[in-house]
Amino acid sequence: MKRRILLVDDELAILLTLKAILEINGFEVETAASAKEAKGKLAESAYQMVITDMRMETETAGYDVIREAKKQDYDPAVAILTAFPLLGSDWKEEGADSMLVKPMNTNDLLRQIEALLIAHQDKRQERQNSATLKKKSVDRARENKTAVARHS
Repeated sequence: MKRRILLVDDELAILLTLKAILEINGFEVETAASAKEAKGKLAESAYQMVITDMRMETETAGYDVIREAKKQDYDPAVAILTAFPLLGSDWKEEGADSMLVKPMNTNDLLRQIEALLIAHQDKRQERQNSATLKKKSVDRARENKTAVARHS
């Protein structure tokens, strides 16, 4: 099964170039030319990754895309693609997993996307394992409490 990416950028040349590069390398890519369009697509379909430009309708439109992506149950990896790398870690605080700076060498881009997808899947698995252990612990505590109540 091909991994699905939602690519969001208001510059058509960048959108089409990156779409072609990603598809040649085995990804299924949907595109959106604005944060508004991206938010609609995020609600309609599931993606393993969302790559969004920062500056579109507004200077921080990419944050709107990130926040919407983070609301989705399918929990996609999220990267900001920008020609204007931000100082500080605002993008991390907004929920992005990575920042990709354009222009970028194709091989570097693909390597970073693969690394991000793997790291995101690892984190998701850790959260699931933690939740499973927590549930088992709660279930054991209930069983113990019930057993104590029966013997009282």
